[in-house]
Order: sequence, then C-alpha cells, then structure tokens
Amino acid sequence: MIAKTGLIKFVILAVAVLAAGTGYAQDELRKTFFKEADAALATADAEKAKLYAPRSYTRGMREYRDAEEALRRGRNIQSVRSNAADATKYFRKAAQAASLTKTALAQAIKSRQDAANALSPSLAPEIWIQAQRKFNSAITLLERGDLRNAKRREFEASGLYRDAELTAIKSQYLSNTRRLLADADRARVGRYAPITLGKAKQLLADAERELNTNRYDTDLPRSLAKQANYEAKHAINLSEVARKVREKKITPEQLILRWEKPLQAIAGAADAVPDMEDGPDRLAEELVAFLEDQTNQLQALRQEKSENEIRVADMEEELRALDERLGGATEERAALILRLEAQARVKQMFAQVEKIFTRSEARVFREGDKIILRLVGLTFDSGASQIRPENFELLAKVEKAIDVFPRSELTIEGHTDSYGGDNSNHILSQERAESVQQYMINAMRIPAHRLIATGYGETRPVSSNETSFGRARNRRIDIVIKPNIETN
Repeated sequence: MIAKTGLIKFVILAVAVLAAGTGYAQDELRKTFFKEADAALATADAEKAKLYAPRSYTRGMREYRDAEEALRRGRNIQSVRSNAADATKYFRKAAQAASLTKTALAQAIKSRQDAANALSPSLAPEIWIQAQRKFNSAITLLERGDLRNAKRREFEASGLYRDAELTAIKSQYLSNTRRLLADADRARVGRYAPITLGKAKQLLADAERELNTNRYDTDLPRSLAKQANYEAKHAINLSEVARKVREKKITPEQLILRWEKPLQAIAGAADAVPDMEDGPDRLAEELVAFLEDQTNQLQALRQEKSENEIRVADMEEELRALDERLGGATEERAALILRLEAQARVKQMFAQVEKIFTRSEARVFREGDKIILRLVGLTFDSGASQIRPENFELLAKVEKAIDVFPRSELTIEGHTDSYGGDNSNHILSQERAESVQQYMINAMRIPAHRLIATGYGETRPVSSNETSFGRARNRRIDIVIKPNIETN
C-alpha cells in the first residue's frame, strides 16, 4: 500500500514538472512569435485603430487570437508563426488606415468630440445614433479606398454631430425652463401674470437664439435661461397672489401692507425711519445708499487693517535690527520716520481725492500703496470704445485726482462682463483702456511714459455676472495710481 501511494505521488510530480516545462516553453515561444504582433497592436491602439480602422483591426485581432489558441493547444509551430505574422500585417495596416482617417475625416472627428463633450449620447441619443452611422460608413468607405464617398459621408456626419451637440446644449440650459413654462401655461398663469410670464418666454427665446448663433459662448444664454427660469417661477407666484386678490381672499391693501413689512424690517436693521407715506421708492433709495456706505466703510477698514499689519511688522523688524547695531542707528531711524511720514501724506491725499467724486461718478479705495479710481460713471456704447462727450466732465475730475499725486505711475485697466466671447471681450477692454489712455495724453497732457493701458476682458469681475446690476459693475474702467512715496 505504501509503495502504491509513493507511485501515485511520483506520477503527479512528473505531470507537474512536464506541465511546468510546457508552460515555460510556451512563454518562450510567445516571446519569439508574438513580439512583432504585440508591438504592432500597441501602435494600432495608440492610433485608435479599433475606432478609425475597424475592418483591418478586427481581422488583426482574429488572427492574433487564432495564434494564441494554436499556441495554447500545442499545434504546429508554423501555424502559430503564420497567424502571428498575419496579425502583425493587419495591425500595421490598421494603424496606417487610422492615421489616414484622422487626417481625412478630421472635421467629423472634431464635431464628434464636441458633441460627446456636450453629453449628446445621453441628451440627444437619436441624432447621435444617426451621426454615428454616417461616421462609421465614412470610415468603412475610406478603408476601402473610396475617398470621394467617404468625404460625402463625413460631411453628413459632421452636420448630424453639430445638430446633436446643439440639441444637447439646449437640453442642458433650456429644458428645465421649458418645463416650468409648460406648467405655467397649464395653470393659466398668463391670465393673472401676463407681463412676467411674457418676459420669461422672451428670455427663453433670446437664450435659444444666442445658442443658435454661437453655441460655444454659453455665458449669455446660460444667464438668459437662468433669468427666464426665475421669471417663470416669479410669474407662477404672482399668479397665485393675483388669483387670491381676484377671488377676494385678500384685499389689495392687505397685500401692500404685507409687502411693506420686509422693507420696514430692513429699515429697522439700518436704523432708518421706514417712511413710506409716498410709496416705497424713497425708502428703497435710502437703504441702497446705506448699504453702499457700509460696503465702502468695510472695504476701507479692511484696507486700513492690512496696512496697519504691514506697517507694524515692518517697524518691528527694522527697530529690532536697529537695536542690534551700534552705528548708523540714528540715521536709519530718521529714514524710517520719513517713510512713515510719506505714507501718512499719501493717506491724506487719498482723503482729498475721495472728496472730488460723487457716488455715481467713481468709487475711490486703496489696495496696498495704490489708489484705485473705479469710474462707475464712465460708460461706452455697446461694443464701442469711443469716449462720449458726456464723460468729459468726469474725466476732468480724474485729472484733478491725478494732479494730487504728481509723478505717480498710472495704469488704465479695461474690464467687461462675461457676455460675448473671451477673445472679443479682451480686445474690447484693451481698446477702451487705450481710448482713455489717449485722451489722458491729448487732453490732460500726461506724459505717455507714465501711462499703461491694459485690458483684462471678463477675467476680473467685481460682482456677479448673473444679474444686470452685477454685469454693469463689471463693465468698468479702473485708474490705478501708484504714488511716488519718496517725492510726494
């Protein structure tokens, strides 16, 4: 019995050794016969031949798998070598065809990628499938050498991809608003809030028009769609209120008193008298002025805090260094005092400049050692950069402000809102800055070497671009004055 058990173990061990030897042999054979095929496959994959040359790539994969299967089953070595060689040939052919496809069908490939980026497969599936069929047909024709018909299919595929892209973009930005407006129509909102509902529908139409005109500049249509969404919800809410008034569930007087309460609460927080005997307009103006004052004061306090922190740190460092020295301390302390006095003079000059402008003309504030004149009253015609005559009076005040800081360096910064293309906005902001620069050279007689004009386009907003008020604030000219502390 013991002898029989030993015999079984020996047989198992022999089979294992033989299998291991066979596996090792197969690995060596694979390295020999599949080396070129593996390299050709890697090149074909890098060229995306599975997509751009599917016919040759598929034939190559078929030969490649046949070679693997022949090797696994221990078939004739010549059969393995032949299949691997055929696979190499087809993979190389696929790589070349894919490279040609990417050149010959470049427009369709770009349109396809744009449509995919817009999520067209999920948001415009029917058009996407049609485009894919045309695109695959173009690839097949090109692989067969039929360039003429392949280009025709490419043209058709590109058009369908663009349609799918636009449909997907509209779905992303407009679908929700369309559903809201449909709900509003079913609820007969137009009967009670026709003005607001009409505004929502017009905004939606404007957003769709902008997308049709330029689908790649989505800032404006997205903002219009967001406004349309708001107005649709606003109309639904107003219609509910109007319905209650019409059904005499609430009187007009009760409605007005209800809407006055939030203004009264805000007035209380602002320590203002909620005087609305002539309506809410005057109180609203007072509250707006109050909030603007608070914003300006907060900005000034932040600036002063920052300056004080820097000043204290500088003084501590210099005084510490002076205390460690024996010679020159008196002279260096005097220099420090002079510099602090110069900074104090700049602060006095800043206060002098602040008094030159009204709230509607300019905001004046400091950033470090620079003074910023934000010319809120300087406006341009849409898309234009010419200075209008009605701005001459404001620019005369700018000249007075600049005279307070003789020999200062001046930078004119042009800024736009986010509507329009990035490149066109940058160009427009640069042209407006240069227009102001030229005016300062010609009318103010400021030497050109003191002036720099820079356009930032939409890249430095100071407010939200989602509201008309915010966009108006972002369309601006800033004059940055860098005083010469040593000489002022």
